[in-house]
Amino acid sequence: MLINWYPGHMNKARNKVKEIMPAVDVVIEVLDARLPASSTNPMIETLRGDKPYLKVLSKSDLADPTITKAWQAFFREQRNMDSLAITTDKVSIAKTIPDRIRKLLPNRGTSLKPIRALIMGIPNVGKSTLINTLAGKKIAPVGNEPAVTKAQQKIRISDNFFLIDTPGMTWPGSKNEMINYRLAASGAIRDTALEYDDLAVFAMDYMLQRYPEAIRKRYQFDELCESATAMLEELAMKRGCKKNGLPDLTRIGELFVRELRAGKLGRFSLEEPLVSYRKRE
Repeated sequence: MLINWYPGHMNKARNKVKEIMPAVDVVIEVLDARLPASSTNPMIETLRGDKPYLKVLSKSDLADPTITKAWQAFFREQRNMDSLAITTDKVSIAKTIPDRIRKLLPNRGTSLKPIRALIMGIPNVGKSTLINTLAGKKIAPVGNEPAVTKAQQKIRISDNFFLIDTPGMTWPGSKNEMINYRLAASGAIRDTALEYDDLAVFAMDYMLQRYPEAIRKRYQFDELCESATAMLEELAMKRGCKKNGLPDLTRIGELFVRELRAGKLGRFSLEEPLVSYRKRE
């Protein structure tokens, strides 16, 4: 799955971030906890230099908790980096972010030297929701479609803490097909850029290998098929997704992917640290 999904405003945003980075004290990157390596923006590591870096794992209530803890431990071993897992329903955890950042910047955080935090995240990862939580009001638009935020803005969180928001930023696709599949499965790529039947085969194959009980429990199967395609065909017939009496893989593929994204199959993670991190080419 090679996808070209790099709108022009994202290229402009990259240039703007490069321009303002010297005036930034810390970088906050919001990642999808289910795929922290695939949802990271590789340009940040080169643009930030030695600035502190907070990796916020959003949607952690949808991710495998054991693997999320492993990711946090992995990130905390990296240079000048911290990590925090958050959910959309427990705002108290997200509100600890300013205090965590002050520990990374002990010489800043006063009215004379406020902390200027650049917050970044690829489309549909939960960045706007986090901004609104920290601000205590709706500032950034929130939506289920990627690339909702379009313009950069500076947001006052307190007298000594400011956020610099950027539009959802991604890159011109990856040569690694698995990264594109993971991003598509999470909803980071517009559905118009993919085929549901193709994506569903990838997702079903992964779930059968790593979380077979989730498939069995959700869809009430006594026995599971060995192949993802056969499993989707069985599910299509069971759910009435037919075309001319045969399994309609497009319809059942869309249903399966949407239920997976919504957490109806339980908590899962699409990648683990060390195995997948930095394998982006």
